Amino acid sequence: MYTIDANGLINHSSVESETASSQYQPFKLHLVVLQLLRQWLDGVEIHNPVKARFFCKVIPAQCPFERDIWLFGRRVAHIPPLCKFNPFYEQLVSLRFRALCYLADQCGEDVGSYC
Repeated sequence: MYTIDANGLINHSSVESETASSQYQPFKLHLVVLQLLRQWLDGVEIHNPVKARFFCKVIPAQCPFERDIWLFGRRVAHIPPLCKFNPFYEQLVSLRFRALCYLADQCGEDVGSYC
């Protein structure tokens, strides 16, 4: 609903603006939760070789979704890497890198088996 104030300016009704803003509240909550999880993943510190080995084994070195589809010896389709659509991709890659660096620098392990 629109109203005209004493200066002749058109104003929106507060009822409509409240209902419109309440529709976006769940979306804002999801963004806040995603941001908190990203910050938590960025804050994970590696001080344990068992934990570092676990992260190196669980987080893949390259995107596992990229595929070529072959039919009768010819490539008929290519599925591009979809990892960039993962909202935590950068944080997981960074966590894996920190784990590899810990194993190589602090523990003196050969990390070639994780690559």
